[in-house]
This record gives sequence, structure tokens and C-alpha cells, in this order.
Amino acid sequence: MLKVCKFGGSSLASGESFEKVKKIIDADKSRMVVVVSAPGKRFKDDIKVTDLLYICHAHIKYSVPFTDIFEQIKERYRLIHKSCGLTQDIEYEFDKIASSLNKKTSVDYIVSRGEYLNARLMAEYLGFAFVDSASWLVFNFNGKVDFERSYKNLSKIIEENPRVVIPGFYGATPDGNIKTFSRGGSDITGAIAAAAINADMYENWTDVSGIMTADPRIVDNPRPIENVTFAELRELSYMGADVLHEETVFPVRQKSIPLYIKNTNDMNARGTLIMESFPDDEDKNSHFITGISGKKNFSIITIAKSRMNDEIGYVRRTLEVFERFQVPIEHIPSSIDSFSVVVASSHVENCMHEIISALNDAVNPDSIKIDNEISLIAIVGRKLASNIGIAGKIFTALGENDINIKMIEQGADEINIIIGVSDRNFKKTIKVLYDLSEVEQ
Repeated sequence: MLKVCKFGGSSLASGESFEKVKKIIDADKSRMVVVVSAPGKRFKDDIKVTDLLYICHAHIKYSVPFTDIFEQIKERYRLIHKSCGLTQDIEYEFDKIASSLNKKTSVDYIVSRGEYLNARLMAEYLGFAFVDSASWLVFNFNGKVDFERSYKNLSKIIEENPRVVIPGFYGATPDGNIKTFSRGGSDITGAIAAAAINADMYENWTDVSGIMTADPRIVDNPRPIENVTFAELRELSYMGADVLHEETVFPVRQKSIPLYIKNTNDMNARGTLIMESFPDDEDKNSHFITGISGKKNFSIITIAKSRMNDEIGYVRRTLEVFERFQVPIEHIPSSIDSFSVVVASSHVENCMHEIISALNDAVNPDSIKIDNEISLIAIVGRKLASNIGIAGKIFTALGENDINIKMIEQGADEINIIIGVSDRNFKKTIKVLYDLSEVEQ
């Protein structure tokens, strides 16, 4: 058994957090590859080290003194260094970084130093080898990861040093320049590392006990999801669930590596296991709704025309209008003589009149109707397709709670039902659906 473990910033914010990580690693000898983020917040009004580094870059860019900001960063690591009783020369690392900071220094290099320094400290604390991600994770010059080269590089390193600590969030281009992922990219580093060495498990350690069925800011103490498929996770993430960086699942899914979300502060909590599929005996007691997530502020543009189905290319010409205005389309529910285009309101708020005019010219509809302030809510569950009457129960529950449904759409793989409701009913709808999921199994 070989596990790759990634720890987020909230799990690495202090010396006390480092101690929790060490207990987790020591408890399972198969946890041989550790990927770390930069230190996160220690308390509510604290500032993440990565944010301090971004501020540091801004000060350098605009010729504002950055010494005080950099001193705050150094103090965070000094506290961890002292608390963990470490011996490496951390001041040397600070001086090396400081000497390279000027207006020509890339923002990628500056913000990557948070993970770099944390990995240095964690490697000594665990007694593992430190492996700089710039030495194995290869970005092409177009910003895309070269997976083949990255996999080959790390596999060779692990053969020589099986127990390593790796900084997340960054790699390097072929010319050696540091390149970062977007925020939250340490999740991706962990997934790539797991895929590179064909790990048996990728554990993603954070400050919550797995994925919740619904947003805890809306539903009090929502049920944790014990098992979720990659397909379900993709649907929940796309519809707004704050779970993992959206690119995280692809490397491990491609290699059929299970992904486990665990709680650093409660290492024995069940957490959430994510796999391609689950045996029937693990599914028999699961709820028919795996999770509920949603987003607000959409617009539904409904185009109607008699005998639309007889006009070849009608939908294509409509969509070309949105393409011309660079508007991404979320959903296209349809009927015989009408169909709707669902878009984020932010993408059309400054060009709606121009789009309507262009639609009239392009397809000459009988009418165009616009509904704004729409929320899209996804009910996701792999058991939706096999349970008779589920949709009826969902719509009955919403009707009994005076929630008017503006749109209904079901995915082709039948693991999700998406409904549109008014923004004012967003929270109420999620609460009603959650209560229904607790009653029905």
C-alpha cells in the first residue's frame, strides 16, 4: 500500500498543526509521499502566508517598501521552526529569497515560496527527503502540465527516496522558471504525484470531515457524504460546492486511484471516499440524494417560434449569437416550439440589448422572454436513475413549500436533476431538498 497525502494551509498553520500532521503520518507507514500547502490562517483575522506573498509582490511592483510584510512572513516560519525544535538554517533560506526579490522577479516565484519553505520545514520534522516541485513537475510554455515528463521525473525520484515531502502549487517550465497553478493548486500537485507513482490512495487532509451533503452556511449540521463517485463530485463542484480544485480529480480518476478527504483535526473521522464506482453492498444504505449544491444570479432567455422544429439550423444560429458576444452557455432546456438559453447574468448584463437585437436578426423568433435573478440548484445522486418516483417527490416537496420552479433539466447520465428557482428562494429550496433527502432513502 502506498499513499500520497496532501495537507492544506489550515492543516499547516502552526507548530501545533505540524504536530498533528506528524501523528497522522506516523500512524500509517504507507503514507510515504507528503504534499504541503503554505501556512494558512491560525485564527479568524489572521492572514494566509500566500496572501502576504501576493502583497509583497504588489509592493515590489509599485516600488513600495516590502520589508515589514516580508518580516511577517519570516516570523510565521520562525514560530513553526522553534515550536517543532528544528535545526535547519531557515535564515539562510530567507536571505536567499530576499536577495532575489526585485521588479523583475515573477509573481509565480514569489508566491511559490510559501509552499517551498513549509515543505523544507516539514521534511526535517518528519525525517523525510525534501523534493522541490521545480525538479519534477513540468509545465509547457503554454502553461499546461506535461504529464508524461512529470510522471517520469517523479517516479525516478521516488525509486531513490521513497519517503518525501513535496511543496504543492508550483512546478517549472523547461527553461527552469517557476510556474504556479491557480489558487488551491496544491490539490492538483497531490493528484499528479499520486498518478505519477501509481499510488493506492490519495488522501487530501483539510479542516473538515469530508464533503457535506449541503452548504453548512445554509443547512445546520448537514450530513457528511461517506461515499461519492467522481462523476457526482464533478457535478457538485461545477454547481458551486466548495470541495476540491476542479482539476484535482482528473489525474487520479484517469488512473482509478481512490481519493479520500480527511480531517487533520480528527484523524479518525470517517471522511469522504471518492471512487469511480462502489460495490452494491456499499450503496444499499446510502441516501438517494448524494449532495445538493447551487449558484445564484443566472438569466434564462427563452426563444419561441411556431414550427421551430421544421427549421434546420435554428438552434445553431441562436447559439452563434451568444458565441459572437463571448457568452458561455450553462444549459439549453427545450420544447417543440421553444428553447431556453441559461447564462450567468454577469456575462450578459452589459450586452443584453445587443444580444436580443442580434437574435431577432439571426432567427426572427415570435417572442423572446427574459427571466433574471434565477438560481440553479443541482440535486446529485447516482441512485436517482434507479429509484422510481424520485422526481415526483422532489417537485411535490417544492410545491408544498410554495417554491415555483422556473426550469427543469436532467443530465444524460441521470445522476443529476437541475432546477431553476428565483434567487429569493435559493436557501429555502436547498433546505427543503435537504430535509427530503433525510427522510427518503
